[in-house]
Amino acid sequence: MIGFEPTAKQQELFDRTRAFITDRIIPFEKDIRWGPHGPSDELRLELNELARAAGLFAPHVSPEFGGLGLDHVSQALVFEAAGYSPLGPTALHCMAPDEGNMAMLEKIATPAQKERWLRPLANGTQRSIFCMTEPGGAGADPGLLHTTAEPDGDDWIINGRKWFITGANGAGIGIVMADVPAGKSDTPGATMFLFQPSDPAFEIVRVMDTMDRSFTGGHAEVAFNNLRVGPDNVLGGVGEGFRYAQARLSPARLTHCMRWLGAARRCHDIACYYAAKRSAFGHKLHEHGSIGAMLADNEIDLHQARLTIWHTAWCLDQGNKARHESSMAKVAVSEALYRVADRAVQILGGTGVSDDTVVAGIFQDIRAFRIYDGPSEVHRWAIARRIMKPFSEPDNTGND
Repeated sequence: MIGFEPTAKQQELFDRTRAFITDRIIPFEKDIRWGPHGPSDELRLELNELARAAGLFAPHVSPEFGGLGLDHVSQALVFEAAGYSPLGPTALHCMAPDEGNMAMLEKIATPAQKERWLRPLANGTQRSIFCMTEPGGAGADPGLLHTTAEPDGDDWIINGRKWFITGANGAGIGIVMADVPAGKSDTPGATMFLFQPSDPAFEIVRVMDTMDRSFTGGHAEVAFNNLRVGPDNVLGGVGEGFRYAQARLSPARLTHCMRWLGAARRCHDIACYYAAKRSAFGHKLHEHGSIGAMLADNEIDLHQARLTIWHTAWCLDQGNKARHESSMAKVAVSEALYRVADRAVQILGGTGVSDDTVVAGIFQDIRAFRIYDGPSEVHRWAIARRIMKPFSEPDNTGND
């Protein structure tokens, strides 16, 4: 049976995180070091130290590597509280792509790789990138992988181009998905490699201007120009990239939902405060039926999103891969939170499209969420395939 009441420890963590975000992090939202390509590394490190002092740093990382070692259900509460400010996940060091990369490295990296790559990432001294999406190539369809890795003795030579690589500018640790061509290995296919972005063979072609601005380093187009890595840089196994990447993708979709749930809640709270204070046509805004209906719909969407997240987190904590559940959560939550943010903008009127509050910025971030980590259309397609699989069996009449 699934319980819906947080434990005393979970509630304490949520309350403490929420108070920390409100008291210590929200005041930084007007800091000039938060620019169009995200908070600067200087600001990130300052916020990290505040979270470390509060005992809230890296809540998802195991204690062995300096974190709190929370399970997914506990992460759901803490990440939601962190997301109440767009800077909160950065402060707690649980922002994408670092959070997903840390989780994957803990699961599949060798002990030596964990010391070399995970430890400096987990303690926040370095940021990381995950290079998957390609211009005209791999993205929602990973089978369109064009970047290649060819053996040269014991080493590997990587060539290709990627884009929308979050955090590339200033990152110290990289993971790239590349195709080992048939005939070049006994186990050809997609393979993940660890690399140093400081290598001259790794080029930042351009930092892209996007509608969101919550990720340190922004998003970039990058090129691999004969990047050489050694055999110890293979992450997982040669030809096993897609299989091992699943250790990252399902939980990472869900943690996006957790963080942006907190952000959407912030939009709703701001809209409620405004509706309580602002008068028009002789009544407070919330007393007008159309506004009250929007606030009610927001509360319903937030509640349903939270329950969906909690259930999927519970599935992951039971040891399930939860691919189906995480796809459903990604679609349902991303679209629900977009509706919440959109209604908040509408209720605020002109203020809602300005930088006088964080609502406009959160609205832009949440709109992008419907595309990140798989657009809704691709997840719906995958969900439908799983639904229909048992009905596609030759002897299944559908009359059970």
